[in-house]
This record gives sequence, structure tokens and C-alpha cells, in this order.
Amino acid sequence: MTADYERLSFLDSSFLAMESRSTHFHVAGLLIFEAAPLRREDGGIDIARIASFVESRLHLVPRYRQRLALVPFERHPVWVDDEHFNVDYHIRHSSLPKPGTVEQLKLLMGRLCSQQLDRSKPLWELHVVEGLAHDRFAIISKIHHAMIDGISGVDLMAVLLNLAPTADVTPAPPFEPRPAPSGAELVLRETARRAGRAAAALRSVQTLSEDVQSIALEGARRVRAMRHSLGSGWLTPATKTPLNGVVGPNRRFETLQTPLADIKEIKNSLGGTVNDVILATVAGGVRSFLVDERGFDVAGVDFRVMAPVSVRSPSQRGTLGNQVAMWLAALPVGEADPAARLAAVSAETEKLKRTDQALGAASLVRMSSGAPATLVSLASRLATGARPFNMTVTNVPGPQFPFYLLESALLEQYPLVPLWHGHGVGIALFSYNGSVSWGFNADYDVMYDLGEFVGAIEAAFKELLAVARGAEVPVGGARQPSREAATRTAVPKQRPPMGTGAAKPGAAKPAAAKQPAAKSSGTKSSGAKKSAARSSAAKSSTAKSSGAKKSAAKSSAAKSSAARKPAAKSSAARSSAAKSSAARKLAARSSAAKSRGTKSSGAKKPATKSSAAKSSGTESSASKQPAAKSSAKRRPPTK
Repeated sequence: MTADYERLSFLDSSFLAMESRSTHFHVAGLLIFEAAPLRREDGGIDIARIASFVESRLHLVPRYRQRLALVPFERHPVWVDDEHFNVDYHIRHSSLPKPGTVEQLKLLMGRLCSQQLDRSKPLWELHVVEGLAHDRFAIISKIHHAMIDGISGVDLMAVLLNLAPTADVTPAPPFEPRPAPSGAELVLRETARRAGRAAAALRSVQTLSEDVQSIALEGARRVRAMRHSLGSGWLTPATKTPLNGVVGPNRRFETLQTPLADIKEIKNSLGGTVNDVILATVAGGVRSFLVDERGFDVAGVDFRVMAPVSVRSPSQRGTLGNQVAMWLAALPVGEADPAARLAAVSAETEKLKRTDQALGAASLVRMSSGAPATLVSLASRLATGARPFNMTVTNVPGPQFPFYLLESALLEQYPLVPLWHGHGVGIALFSYNGSVSWGFNADYDVMYDLGEFVGAIEAAFKELLAVARGAEVPVGGARQPSREAATRTAVPKQRPPMGTGAAKPGAAKPAAAKQPAAKSSGTKSSGAKKSAARSSAAKSSTAKSSGAKKSAAKSSAAKSSAARKPAAKSSAARSSAAKSSAARKLAARSSAAKSRGTKSSGAKKPATKSSAAKSSGTESSASKQPAAKSSAKRRPPTK
């Protein structure tokens, strides 16, 4: 049997080159099924039957039984058949403690996706997880990005899933692996391949037909598209935000579901496409999260997302390998109005379509297809280190009718997109049977509050839906304070002016301790309100004025001022007391009471009572005892 292999494309090999201990490039999915049809008599899930069914379909996807090999010297990866393939290694069985919760399932998903795939074997795993509550079980799939893109993923899912329930498991055809070529054979065959490509290119030039002009026009279009693609931001870094940090190997995973009908209602009411609505929702959620949860000012932020776009032709449908280009779209996270965000996103995606940026990105990838593996690795790492975008958002349209694994119906499916270097979170969406399922893959440390991020995305979607239905929604939504409020959260709060009543009791120290002469203004502070209330009874009895009982705080302030300056300062005491916040509502009545209290106090006790009042007033603001008792202990009243 002739040894055979298949060379990886530039894009596929770049996914291998960018992978590191902390940056994993496998895509994954969380699929939830009904359990009853696949339950054994003992209550467990029939894992052996599932494994037999998967093995019976593997001949339809030969990549699942191939491993990686490297061309000597060049170090470019190629696919070869795995002569030691064992399906039991790739299909694994796990169980949650019954009754297993969705939170436990997401925790398991994050842990499994924190581990790299073994490159010495075919780059895929299926984990069958039983024990999920409400009579369900789950399958967690992991496939390396070098094997599969979004559109191919739908084709592979169609291989394993059926349109109707079935109990048939056909026997698997025998697998006869082709022998892997030796290192010397790989070098010789790759040299011959390069020579053959050069000869074919020369023949193509010699046999050019009369349509040279159309070829030139197509070439000019591609050059223009590549110029627009490079000018969209690939060569400049995006603004660093709290979503961008040092990524470790550990992952968190969260989910969200939105009705597809609601998304279509938004686009039909406000304009744009389904993808525009999704990107506008992400923009609103990112804005809310950065402002409310992280206190980050979004004014002037250049926030970009990378959105993969399929460039697979109809003739290539069903083939393996990546046929995708990458859009670089700026999201208006600085815009508070949800309808204006959607309009800005629609204008951005329309510009990307008008300038053929998907074609430009695909042309750049095609031009690099012959680059050596060393340059591929270097270019990939330089591109990720430059951080030309902040986040990946990929939306894969799926079937709008139910699928089945044997007899078990697929209930929900949540995708996972790998994290690039310096990206704390990535979002993948998959539409299925009337719902859009969101999968959030996040770094464990950078996105410690992933639940709040998902909540912000959900709130932004509800806000956009409310606007589409004509509701009056405050600009920015309930979760999004104004830019001034967001700025104030970063500034330490200042104590309000004394006398405004805004400070908490006991927050301000009385001024009498350092400045006895300023006691009357000190009664306006919040810290003196309690002491003024306590001393009012004793001072009212001394003044023997019925009007002073209704304005105790003002009468106390006036008396202490009158005691210090009986005659000359009476008008100043009245002016100072009028400023007190405690008697603003009774200004006219307290003014009359003060005049009577001042005359009686000055006439009966010109000096002795004045010192006693001063002593009582000074201690009442610092002591918890009533002022009258404190004064009586220090100096008995004279008869």
C-alpha cells in the first residue's frame, strides 16, 4: 500500500503554531440530550452503544483517524493515518453526583477545556457525562481548530446526528490505515510537489487565454480588498481593556439562550441583520460590564472583535479543513443609546462587505500558503502579540429543526471558541431549533466575574428588544450609569458641607473642642445634633421660656453665644442661630423666643450663669450625659 499524507494549509498550521501551554486552540461543544431512550436497565447511560455508533460513522470523516507528522527540516505539519487508532481512547465516560446540576456540568466543561489535546493521537475527544438532573445527559466534544471550522463542524454534526430517531447501529467497516511516509520520503515528495507547482504555474502563464482583462480586473479587486483588510486595524493594537490580560491555562465556561424570533424581531424593527443584532448586543454588554463592574471609562475606546466569516465555496461543502476569513469589526462601546449602537454596527458590517474584506483576508492567507513553517509560527505569534482585536465573536447558523443521537433528542448545544493570546473571554453562538445558544469561554483569573459579564450581555439584549417594541428605555439602560457617574466612582467621596444634613451622624467632630467661640456654628454639624437635642431640656429650664422648648437647638446656640457676649453679640448670636438647619422651618417663632431668652438670661444671671452655660455647652457636644447634670456637678448654681 502506498504511503500517503495530506499537507496542512497555512491557516490550519497557524492554529498549531499559536498554541501554547496557556493558549489552547481546540474548539468544543456542550450538547445536552434526553436520557430515557439511551438508559440501560441498571439506570446508567449505554456508553458502549454510543461508542459503537460513533465508530460506525468514522469512515465518513477520515480526519478523525489521522494524526500529525512533521516534514524534516521544513517542520511543516502533515496528516497521516494513525496505525494505532483506538476509539475507546477518544470516547470517555464521566458522571456527575446525582442529581447533577448545570453549574456542575459547566465546571466540568471548563476543566476539560483547560487541557490540551495529545498531538501524538487524532486531535479529538468525546466525553459522555451522565447524572444530569431532569432526566438528561451531556456530551462534551473537543476538536482541534486545525481540523475543523464552523461550517465543517455543522457537516460533522450531521454525520453523528440524525433527522429522526433511529435504533440502527450498522457495523463499522474495517479500518486499514495507510502506512505513514518516512522522513526521507516526506522530504523527497515535498520537493517534488514544489517543483510540480512551479511547472504548473509556468504552464498557466503560457496558456493564458483572451480574457486577460477580466483576470487583471479580478486581480485589482483582490489587491484593493487586501489593502482594505490590512487598513482595518490588523497592523495597529486595539485599546487594552480589563477584558485583556495575561491568560493562564485554566478556563471558566458559561451559557446563555436567546430566542431566535426575538433577534429577528429586533432586526425587522430597527434594521440590520441577525449578526448585526448579536454584535450590537455584545457591544452593549461589554459597555455595561466595563463601566459598572470594572469602573472602566469607555469614552474613546477602540474596541474591536474578530468575526470569522466562511469563504467555503459550494463545491467545498463537506470537505475538512478551515475555509474561513476574519473580519475585524469595531464595536461602539462608547455609545449609550442601544438603537444608535445597532445602527453603528450595521454601518460597520456594511462597510466590511462593500470593501470585500473577507476576500482580502482570504487572499492574504492564500498568498502565505507556501510560507515555511518557521515563518508561519513567527508571523502567528507576532500577530497575537500585537493584539489587533479585543475579543472573538463567532456566530454559526444551525438547523431549525430537532436532531437525534440514536433515539435521544438533542435539547441544547453550546459552542466554545478558543482564546487568543491576551484575550480574557471569547463568545461563540450556535442557532438550533428556534434558539440561539451562547457559549462563553473565559480565562479563570482574568474573568473572575464571568457571571456578571453574561448578565450584562443578557441585559443588553433585553434593552435592545424593549427598544424594538417601542418601550421608553433610558439612554444607557438601568445597568449603565452616565459617563459623569462612572467618572465619580473613581473619585473618593467628599464630605458634604456642614449644616446640610447629608452626613451620617457622628461623621464630623464638633468644633467646640478646638474653637470654643465657634460653638454656635458647630451645632450645625451632623455630629452635634445628638448633643444639642440632649442639652435642650436643661437649657430650656434655665431660660424658662416656652418658645425655646420648640426650638431647642437654636435656643442652646443662642444662649451660649449670649453668655459669652451678653449685650454686644446678641445680634450676632441671632444671625448665627438663624443659619442652623434644625430651625429653618420655625425661623419666625425661634427668633422671638431667642430675644425673650436672651433678655431673661442677661438680667437674672449676668456672669455666673454665663460661665455655667458655657461649661454646659462645651461638654454637651463631647459627653453622652445630659448637659444640665454635667454643669451642676462642676459648679452649683448660685442663689
